[in-house]
Amino acid sequence: MIAFPRAPVPVPEAVAALSARQLPARVRAARRQAWEASVRLTLCRLPRCEEGRQGALAELCAANKVLAAVNPGYVFGWGDMPGQQR
Repeated sequence: MIAFPRAPVPVPEAVAALSARQLPARVRAARRQAWEASVRLTLCRLPRCEEGRQGALAELCAANKVLAAVNPGYVFGWGDMPGQQR
């Protein structure tokens, strides 16, 4: 049987917060670390910020490794970064 892809349905904030609280603490921490690293990565665009950009990218990779171990769908991709269009 072929299933049709699910349509994107908006999720209320209370439901999203409840489902986020069900995740293990290390997954929540990795998700927060990935978000903070992505913010720093988007801010370090000048050539003189190469060390900061490499450090943020290393933190993002480490956080994604933890997230992918739990569920590959949790990986923080380029489209999840602030300022990027989906």
